[in-house]
Amino acid sequence: MGTQQTRQRRVADQIQKDLSGLIRTRVKDPRVGMITITWVEVAADYAHAKVFVSSLLGEDSLQQTLKGLHEAAGFLRRELGRGLKLRVTPQLHFVEDPSIERGARMGALIGHALAADVALAVEHGNPAPQAQSTEPGDPAASADGKPAEPS
Repeated sequence: MGTQQTRQRRVADQIQKDLSGLIRTRVKDPRVGMITITWVEVAADYAHAKVFVSSLLGEDSLQQTLKGLHEAAGFLRRELGRGLKLRVTPQLHFVEDPSIERGARMGALIGHALAADVALAVEHGNPAPQAQSTEPGDPAASADGKPAEPS
């Protein structure tokens, strides 16, 4: 990673941290509720920053939150400029981050596939497969992938 990219990432991380605090403490718009800033991308010239946000309150809530954030973007940019030591404070562009919803959808698909495997195994008279942990360092799994014996 080059020096420019390292600096861009540090600036993006600082913007994410500062925006989180500003939104939590200074934005009074009732539409801006419980959100998470998941990622910030800063343009190479630092003129624009794309801020990815997600909400656990649902799609309708997130759309209202995005409207509130777009209206508060000027205020947030001014407040960010006071803390950042940049020649130009980036314009803020708030967008929905679909990664959390996509992850939940993938988790549900995996759950359905596992349930179908169990149902198919039972239908053919095979014992139901045991769920095994694949997490490294999980004390419930031994080196061969089988559940560890209780101590």
